[in-house]
Amino acid sequence: MRSATMTVTATAAATDAASTTPTASGPSLADAAAGSPATAPLALPAPYGSCPYDPPPGYTQAAAEMPVSRAELPDGTPCWLVTGHPEVRAVLADARFSADARTPGFPFLSPGQRQLATAQPSFIRMDDPEHARLRRMVAKDFLSRRVRELRPAIEEVVEAAVEAMTAGGRRTADLVADFALPVPSLVICLMLGVPYEDHALFQSLSRTLLDNTTAPGRAAEAHRELMGYLAGLAERKRRDPGDDILSRLAVRPDLTARETASLGFMLLITGHESTTNMAALSVLALLRRPDQAARLRAEPALVPGAVEELLRYLTIIHLGLGRAATEDVTVGGAAIRAGDGVICMLSTANRQPEFFGSADGAAACAAELDVTRDARRHVAFGHGAHQCLGHTLARVELQIMLETVLRKLPGLRLAVPEERLVFQRDTIVYGLRELPVTW
Repeated sequence: MRSATMTVTATAAATDAASTTPTASGPSLADAAAGSPATAPLALPAPYGSCPYDPPPGYTQAAAEMPVSRAELPDGTPCWLVTGHPEVRAVLADARFSADARTPGFPFLSPGQRQLATAQPSFIRMDDPEHARLRRMVAKDFLSRRVRELRPAIEEVVEAAVEAMTAGGRRTADLVADFALPVPSLVICLMLGVPYEDHALFQSLSRTLLDNTTAPGRAAEAHRELMGYLAGLAERKRRDPGDDILSRLAVRPDLTARETASLGFMLLITGHESTTNMAALSVLALLRRPDQAARLRAEPALVPGAVEELLRYLTIIHLGLGRAATEDVTVGGAAIRAGDGVICMLSTANRQPEFFGSADGAAACAAELDVTRDARRHVAFGHGAHQCLGHTLARVELQIMLETVLRKLPGLRLAVPEERLVFQRDTIVYGLRELPVTW
């Protein structure tokens, strides 16, 4: 386990600059060959334990021992696993760690993801200045001011979804298909200018693209199909633009047709998949803790803070964020060399006792859900230049969705035994396939 000295060091390293040094010194990946079986690298992805809401035990154990440790990708390639909160923030904020999937050493957990990310990179898989150029073109649509303007429309969408779910005295539903999926899908369609009647197409294709078990050929086929759909839509909007993101992109002379489709592609997928899974898991987490749900019903003002805590506790980007070092850097005492792959585990960073535990650093506290906790330092949306563009929109959607469900369905409960629920563990975004409920 970490010593007291290590704990103090980690806490003191909360600022990004303090966690990295320009040159690499200390143990490197090359040292792994001489390691003993006791220090063998962790095989990725680590298997889940008995609790589907906790990070896999292998990651938790690695985090308890050191903030940066050796790991091994499914194809046998060595990489670094970064599990500490300040170390994760340091890597994600450091331009010497590339987010470009084409960078030598970039880590992948499946051939399908490698093929898709390297052959057809989106702007989130680019480094500055190209990443910044493309991000700026859509950033204003996700600023706090713009999201505040959208709030009444989001509230209408959420209210309508609950009314549809309960229409005619209906008392059962699949909270994923009937609520968690249509709400963010409709919102992002409204923002992008994508016809909602096409939602079945893009939802199916996005699930295929986010599944780590998808074969490379099928991933490429799904990507071509969705890109083709968006390219055709953008062309129609170029001729007859409306008041939406895709129209504004389509008429820009400094964007190619492919760049327009690529931006729309990424916003469409990330704009509904993550919020869908967070909403369903959040409701389930509160159903498992009725005391917490009762607290939120009694004090709705706690909902925004509760959303931050649920983001921290659930951390649905459960397989981590990949980076590749472009220079030699020391992080958390590990000598990371240029060309080394790095995976930042957001889930363990968000459970680190020194940052999210009780005053005495009790590990159990950080592993529990507490809707009154100040969880604003979480890294569920990433950190640095590549922090999730839609984090403000996602927060507002989740706040409205949770407050509405808790208020309008006070008797909400699971309609099946919890052990029958099926979790999505092979996808980039963790979630539930369905959530049968009654009220």
